[in-house]
Amino acid sequence: MMPETAASGLEYLENRRREVDVLLDRYLPPEDRYPDRLHRAMRYSVLAGGKRIRPILALTAYESFGGSDPELINPVACSLELVHTYSLIHDDLPCMDDDDLRRGRLTNHKMFDEGTAVLAGDALHVLAFELIARADSARVVRELAAAIGTSGMLGGQMADVEAEGRDNSLDQILFIHTRKTGALIRASVRVGAILAGVDEATLERITGYGEKIGLAFQIIDDILDIEGDQEKLGKKVGSDCKNQKATYPGVTGMDRARRDADGLIDEAIAISEQFALKDNHFAMLARFIGQRDS
Repeated sequence: MMPETAASGLEYLENRRREVDVLLDRYLPPEDRYPDRLHRAMRYSVLAGGKRIRPILALTAYESFGGSDPELINPVACSLELVHTYSLIHDDLPCMDDDDLRRGRLTNHKMFDEGTAVLAGDALHVLAFELIARADSARVVRELAAAIGTSGMLGGQMADVEAEGRDNSLDQILFIHTRKTGALIRASVRVGAILAGVDEATLERITGYGEKIGLAFQIIDDILDIEGDQEKLGKKVGSDCKNQKATYPGVTGMDRARRDADGLIDEAIAISEQFALKDNHFAMLARFIGQRDS
């Protein structure tokens, strides 16, 4: 296994991000098709930029484990980004986090209106399932449904709302983070691996990798909300504190939060090295998540 340099890793990420952006543009309805306002709102948020970590993880898992059909994996990978974007649109609404900025521009409901933002999120949710169904794999569809349902992202979001303004334990924070953020990241590597036809032992190991980076991702989000650069983040810092959100450093303190995130990344890299891949993009992706500043 050859180690991946920082430069080659960033090049890999950028190439994959561009690839995903092209695909998303292709799969989204054109903005001049009726209902054009809804389609503009969908495209506005999806094409606003972003790291595209979830589709890149799915593509990487699929190809690393021997998958070779882009027509199979591409719609599935993009479905993950559509779900992620719909969740951001709804998270930003006045009834939730009431945010004005996302990725350096006005949030969807500020650019359009609340009703349009709700419908844009709903429409992206529906389109995501239309895309993932193209794989003709009931198992893969169930993976996404479970990741975003009441045992996954939505359950974590509900727990997050209920935890606002309360004294929360670390177990409660872990419940929220592993579901609200971690479940979709976990599913991203799983669907790629499943479509590549891995055995159950390999699937279990890559699931562990996804769980580690998923939790680390949210811990780092919590840290960046406290000490991040607003220009790099593309959104206001300090919103978690303002909204009295349950956060990892709010329970453990910043030093332990950093140590725990670093430890999770190290554990994820160790798992990835078990696969003895020629190009270990999994390790590079874990390092990127651990070192990100936006």
